[in-house]
Order: sequence, then structure tokens, then C-alpha cells
Amino acid sequence: MRQIIALGGGGFSMEPENPLLDEYILHQSGKENPKVCYVPTATGDSDICIKWFYDFFEKQKCQPSHLSLFKPPTRDIEGFILEKDIIYVGGGNTKNLLALWKEWGLDKILKKAWDQGIVLAGISAGSICWFEEGVTDSYGDKLEPLTCLGFLKGSNCPHYDGEAERRPAYHELLASDKIKPGIAADDGVAIHFIEEEVSRIVSSRPTARAYKVYFDIEVKEIELKTEYLGS
Repeated sequence: MRQIIALGGGGFSMEPENPLLDEYILHQSGKENPKVCYVPTATGDSDICIKWFYDFFEKQKCQPSHLSLFKPPTRDIEGFILEKDIIYVGGGNTKNLLALWKEWGLDKILKKAWDQGIVLAGISAGSICWFEEGVTDSYGDKLEPLTCLGFLKGSNCPHYDGEAERRPAYHELLASDKIKPGIAADDGVAIHFIEEEVSRIVSSRPTARAYKVYFDIEVKEIELKTEYLGS
């Protein structure tokens, strides 16, 4: 079973006091003590982001590790990745992430991991990277479309409610036919795909939502059923 869990925002790096989404990700491996590997490429292997990862996951019933492409833990990156149960990709600069992954062949390794049933997850850059296209701030001064890995069809826009310019930028790109229709996620929302189809949408915040967004004479949004994981 192939699974991808795409977070619009949230998790250990944005909500360190709210474990709901990260606990959800851990449960999807089906393992009692899963091996979870953080990939912080998009932040240039930020030490603080790596620390945040270990601060949370070392307290959980799992085996945490991380993959640095700046200080690789091994020459056998494929072997390192394929022995894991969950790959968790952090946010940051998606364009740089994709460039480095392709240079190292990590894009192909992650495709193999997905095909083998390893759970792929990620926030922001770690969300849009799995789609055909995404809305990114990788270029610095404005939000633009970016061609991504294409494991999932369509486009993705994270931080839909968390950054004021996200929703209007996505709408503008759709209206001008610069990006494919797709799915947008508020901060605190995780979209769980099984075999390229949305299986479940969950949230760590009671009012957070996900939306199907497309252009048909005008930009249209369909609010998708989202389950709050809290009580």
C-alpha cells in the first residue's frame, strides 16, 4: 500500500506543543516501533529544525534518524532510506530541495520507497514536492508555480489560511492557467493519500480545512471533509 501524508502546516516544527498530526503519521506505518527518518534538505539541514525533530520523536515510541545530503551518514543512501518505515520531509525551499534530490538521485530512491510501502510525509515544501506542481515561495519575492515530483496528480498549496498571500496567489495562478487544479490545505491539516487518492483528511486544529480548488469560468473551492483529531 502506497501512502503519502501531505501537511499544509503544523507538526513538530510549527506546533511543538500539539502532537496530533505527528502521532497520526507514526500510526500509519502499522509498526509498534517504526523507523522514522527526517529529511531537512529544504532548510539546508538547519540544525534547529533537526533538533526540533529529535526533541519530539525521541519521546515517542519510534526510532528517529535524519538524512543529511551535506553530511551524508553513508555512501549507500538508497539502503539507508529503504530500511525505514516513514520518511518525513521538512519545509523550506522546495526548488533547492528538488535540485539536490535529483543530483543525489534521492527522487528516484523516494519513488522506490513509496512503491515499497514506506510512508512518505512532509510539511509545506515536504508536502508540495510529491505533487505534479506546487505553489512555492522558493524564488523569494512572490509565490509562483513549481514543477515537482509528480507522485500525486495536480497541484498543492500549503499554508492556505496561515499566510495572507497564499489563497489569492493560488487563485490567480489557476485563473491564468499557470498551474493545474489541485488541493489546498490550511495550517494544521494533513491530507492522507492512499494509492494517489485522498483517503482521509485530518487536522490538529478544530477549524482547519482542506479544499479542492479549480477554475471553471471562475475559481471555485470545494471544502473537503476534515476530521479534527482532538477531543
